[in-house]
Amino acid sequence: MSEPLTKVDSAVQGLSSSPPKETKHRRASSSANGVMNINDLEAQQIELQIAKETQKTGWKINTSPTTIEDKEILKKMLTTPPVKKIDLHFPLGLEVTARNLKGVTIKDALDAIHKAFKKRADDELDLPYLAGFEWDKEESWTRLVVHLQKDAGQTNVGGGKKKKKGGADE
Repeated sequence: MSEPLTKVDSAVQGLSSSPPKETKHRRASSSANGVMNINDLEAQQIELQIAKETQKTGWKINTSPTTIEDKEILKKMLTTPPVKKIDLHFPLGLEVTARNLKGVTIKDALDAIHKAFKKRADDELDLPYLAGFEWDKEESWTRLVVHLQKDAGQTNVGGGKKKKKGGADE
């Protein structure tokens, strides 16, 4: 067996060693027009405005965002101009990211927060209600600070509040 190895199978003769590659068209990005990358906004020094509706939700962070009474605010963009993703930073150090290629909505932000807190019991949360978001460009251009509060504030979210002990029953 001193002779060099050759291809034996007759079906292989005359073919190139690799099949011709078909060029596949890459799918265009599914992001909507006008939706910016947060890093581009920072580079161009374009300032963000946060939707005011986030401050009056009275939403408990360990419940589903669909428990909010006013469902219309969930569809609104979280920021102006709309961004594809934004980091949400909690004062204790936790950070979650809300993403949506068509622009992050209030629901996307609440979903990201809910995912982080849905397994927590009510008594584990010192500040269980969302007070709102703050954008501090001096601290970080690419993230919002999440503010929490002890009570629901102006609006009452689904489910009645517990009555205080000793109170007169109806």
